[in-house]
Amino acid sequence: MSENQNLLAEQRRALIVDEVRRRGGVRVNELTRKLGVSDMTVRRDLDALARQGVLEKVHGGAVPVVEASTHEPGFEAKSGLEPTAKEEIARAAARLVAPGAAVALSGGTTTYALARQLLEVPDLTVVTNSVRVADVFHAAQRVSGQRQGAATVVLTGGVRTPSDSLVGPVADRAISALHFDLLFLGVHGISAEAGLSTPNLAEAETNRRLVRSARRVVVVADHTKWGTVGLSSFATLDEVDTLVTDAGLPAEARAEVSERLRRLVVAGEPDEDEDEGAPDDAEEA
Repeated sequence: MSENQNLLAEQRRALIVDEVRRRGGVRVNELTRKLGVSDMTVRRDLDALARQGVLEKVHGGAVPVVEASTHEPGFEAKSGLEPTAKEEIARAAARLVAPGAAVALSGGTTTYALARQLLEVPDLTVVTNSVRVADVFHAAQRVSGQRQGAATVVLTGGVRTPSDSLVGPVADRAISALHFDLLFLGVHGISAEAGLSTPNLAEAETNRRLVRSARRVVVVADHTKWGTVGLSSFATLDEVDTLVTDAGLPAEARAEVSERLRRLVVAGEPDEDEDEGAPDDAEEA
């Protein structure tokens, strides 16, 4: 029962955030009517979202937080945003991975969700600059032992960011010496003009090295990342092969992505390019 209640709370809060961002602000009484819950429930949801830093409570409602392009939320704060969409994106992205592939995962909460989905894909070599992603694989090994087909994990060194990524010269040198079949890249923001961006200058350079070392670049990002621009751009849309996102991505953004990228995968919707399954797709150049 408590799991269902938690899921319902996540769904409510995701809807509240979407409503605040779309309309520029909402009132408590509007949310109670829209969501069919009490004032007290809405106020608790607003309190939780305000603590995560994703909106600002005002008298009678909430408004968006105006963030500087240098603002970088911590891992825990980002984990509470769009959790259902991230899980759906992770499941869709995992289908792109063939057994035995060399896969890189950048830092981020969506790549963290993807790491959990990749535990059952045999014989992977996983390169990551994310402490959290590496912990997913190491924790699985501690529980089940070094089973046959378990992933080999390479964790780069570097300086830890608020989102628990390792960046800087040590990480950059390690990544530059490697080559991967697939890079799964989490992003702070994605837009037609700025491409992929982050508020962290050192992370931007490390992400550039990841992109250069990958045969194929797959961005995993929920719809709220579209239109967000961080301080530093590190790749254009033309450098991305595939975007895996959720059904909340607006029609105009879908059109832009479809024009610029080879492939758009919307979790939960039919994928026109998926015909022979993951292994064949993962072998494409």
